[in-house]
Amino acid sequence: MRLINTSSKMLTSFEAGRFDIEKWNNYIDDVIPGVRQICTDDMQECIEAGFSWQKDFLPILDNVFLNHEIRNRTILEFCNITENLEERIMEVFHKDVEADIVLYLGLCNGAGWAVEILDRQVVLLGIEKIMELGWFEKEKMTALILHELGHIYHKQHGLWDERSYSLPEQFLWQLFTEGIAMVFEQEIVGNPEFYQQDANGWKQWCDSNFELIRDSFNRDIYIMDHKNQRYFGDWTRFEGYGDTGYYLGTRFVRYLMKNETFDNLILFDIEKIKEGFSRFMADSRL
Repeated sequence: MRLINTSSKMLTSFEAGRFDIEKWNNYIDDVIPGVRQICTDDMQECIEAGFSWQKDFLPILDNVFLNHEIRNRTILEFCNITENLEERIMEVFHKDVEADIVLYLGLCNGAGWAVEILDRQVVLLGIEKIMELGWFEKEKMTALILHELGHIYHKQHGLWDERSYSLPEQFLWQLFTEGIAMVFEQEIVGNPEFYQQDANGWKQWCDSNFELIRDSFNRDIYIMDHKNQRYFGDWTRFEGYGDTGYYLGTRFVRYLMKNETFDNLILFDIEKIKEGFSRFMADSRL
């Protein structure tokens, strides 16, 4: 695992305190060759979807320069969290994760996302989004990093089936893989009840409404698409609560772990996932 902190160079992306896209191009090509096109393509998709460069992007980017206190705190937490991370993963799972963890200035592409760049797995941590969302605190940034590493662990040590599924199977696969990443987080943290989403009674509500979430998801996978789904992403809402798919995915994977080890689970193909989900739906003891 390699740790790459680009904070010493990210302010070169600004001219007189204002974000400059041309200067950012030079910065990003210098610190992470191969990522510029990924970031700009993602940004362009958002603009084509109706977001404004002036209103939705620039204020977030300019804040990185202006808010030096939070910027410095984010950088410090990144260094502290990642210092012994590789050793902790080996201690828990007895396997490593071959990846780069990069703190960088993106184009509001996401606080954390796992991508492949030049045949290497990379976790990109966008400081501008981390600052905007308030995820610079230790617990939230730890979860952010571990979740993306959980996906990479799944890819490197398990079966990561990227075939083109029908929508029901796509959502079931997403439920499973997000659950795997969530359990990976929990195991490293050492707390099976850890959910970084838990604020304002979120987990208590999910626990109390587990059957509603489970049964609704089971119905919805046959009629929902990526535009109207209610379960994945902090911008979605199910009965007023976000990220309920991550909660349900965690419960699903924990259910399967009653009879399977984590490393056996990550070898499941879609047929085994479907069989496991049928048992999960039918079990009234949950």
